Amino acid sequence: MIDVIDLRKSFGNLEVLKGINITINKGEKIAIIGPSGSGKSTLLRCLNCLEDPTSGSVIFDGVDIADMKVNINIHRRHMGMVFQQFNLFNNKTVIDNIMLAPVHIGIQDLRQKKLKNLFIRGRNFISRDKKELYPITTSKAEIKTKAKENAMRLLKRIGLEDKANVYPSTLSGGQKQRIAIIRALAMNPKVMLFDEPTSALDPEMVGEVLDLIRQLADEGMTMVIVTHEMGFAREVATRVLFMDEGKIVEDNTPEEIFTNPQNPRTQGFLSKVL
Repeated sequence: MIDVIDLRKSFGNLEVLKGINITINKGEKIAIIGPSGSGKSTLLRCLNCLEDPTSGSVIFDGVDIADMKVNINIHRRHMGMVFQQFNLFNNKTVIDNIMLAPVHIGIQDLRQKKLKNLFIRGRNFISRDKKELYPITTSKAEIKTKAKENAMRLLKRIGLEDKANVYPSTLSGGQKQRIAIIRALAMNPKVMLFDEPTSALDPEMVGEVLDLIRQLADEGMTMVIVTHEMGFAREVATRVLFMDEGKIVEDNTPEEIFTNPQNPRTQGFLSKVL
């Protein structure tokens, strides 16, 4: 699904990623662990080019999305991203937050089809070689209706349908993060990227967010999670990557990483956090 090839990222003279090579297969749950400053979050952000790699390739479904010529926004539709700080729009209600991307993209696609059909009609008028119009089977109203129905379905899934019309400022941290997760799910992504999704939460709120991520893992969602929750990584992940100083120094099953780490740096890190 995703092939990362010799990925490098520098900020000025500071090289944060130093030649990352990994393959992420469909259905895998990959946890990325390591000390602060090791490049974990930068790697995650490079996977969907929120940070433009300095060099290297990120092949997603056969397309190098690190290529500046590629329309990255088309491919980001298939990558859900959940941040540490929720990133909900505080001036919009919960349901409007969830509907925002599906409605915007749906209307954008509809507008592009209409523009293409306008061009085709003009071409057909002057050409003998007639071309068929793109089928238009929806409308702005239908797009909004379907997005609202899906948003309510997702809110019901996490037991927060009664919060649909409130603003994020009235919610707990755990509620905000669960809504941020289903907002990403509203786009039906092929892969979910989680950047330390529990680090901004009070300890009593961590469990409800991890439970939702567990559900997604059990349903077969492909996911990459940067996390400091070692117990969660051991339980949910199918692979664990240990990063240090911009490199992946160990890549193995959770069982091997946590019970029999091979790299001295991994051994030293885990001895302090377990």
